[in-house]
Amino acid sequence: MQLGFVTAILPELTLQETMTFAAAEGYKCLEVMCWPIGKAERRYAGVTHLDVNSLTDRTVEETRQLIDRHGVGISSLGYYPNPLTSDAAERQNYVEHIRKVIQASARLGIGRMTTFIGRDHQKSIEANWAAFESVWKPLIEFAEDQQVKIGIENCPMLFSSDEWPGGKNLAFAPEIWRRMFEAIPSPSFGLNYDPSHLVWQQIDYVRGLYEFRDRIVHVHAKDDKTMPDRLYERGTLGLGWHIPKLPGYGDVNWSRFFSALTDIEYRGPVCVEVEDRAFEYSIEGRKQALRQSCQYLKQFVC
Repeated sequence: MQLGFVTAILPELTLQETMTFAAAEGYKCLEVMCWPIGKAERRYAGVTHLDVNSLTDRTVEETRQLIDRHGVGISSLGYYPNPLTSDAAERQNYVEHIRKVIQASARLGIGRMTTFIGRDHQKSIEANWAAFESVWKPLIEFAEDQQVKIGIENCPMLFSSDEWPGGKNLAFAPEIWRRMFEAIPSPSFGLNYDPSHLVWQQIDYVRGLYEFRDRIVHVHAKDDKTMPDRLYERGTLGLGWHIPKLPGYGDVNWSRFFSALTDIEYRGPVCVEVEDRAFEYSIEGRKQALRQSCQYLKQFVC
């Protein structure tokens, strides 16, 4: 396994500066954010460390030289929109950019792209299914042609009022994953597995590793902490009763999690995703979050 981090937490830095920091702190890879340049639609979105809209042969070569110089690989190219949104024009823009990120991953020899399935959050899972198949079957065919694996993060995207009641990502639970992979059995279609989104849903995040061992193409390391007083006040159907934390600061049992990863012989990247507000007071705070996460996770990933 290779320990890395998601570059979204360092938007002020260039890719070269981010790689320099990663190398100095002992990280081996980066999940590089590839949003279209422009206004972010939410926190941790809109970060562009690699602009796939202006990717040239020279950019490709310069990026490869950065990797060689710093000894820090690129685990995946990341872009996390909602490609099943109800707005047809918006949906098409997202789909077109996903295709560009897939192409960039192929040109750079990375072979992974990480994203969301998306969802019309005002419709049921069943009512979203036709759109899922119409959008994702051709996208996965395209990825397969490009020899790129797609890792779908299992975040429900159900944290704020504009995501209520259904959340904006369909792929949040094992029953749905099974149906997704039955509909699209391609080996290019897999999971970007994040235990933090399972622990608060009371889904066995270790059991999921064993069942979907052949579908895990990328892993996120983020923790999640239940706030008992808020849970008492709001119940599980409310919002804000759990918060993302650095690995080791929440409810995930990382020893069990990494034990299972070794059991299934996972050999891919494990990337820290920092969304802990306690460290967001400055860029130095966010760098410290990455330092602490690296030190904590090194007991599991050499």
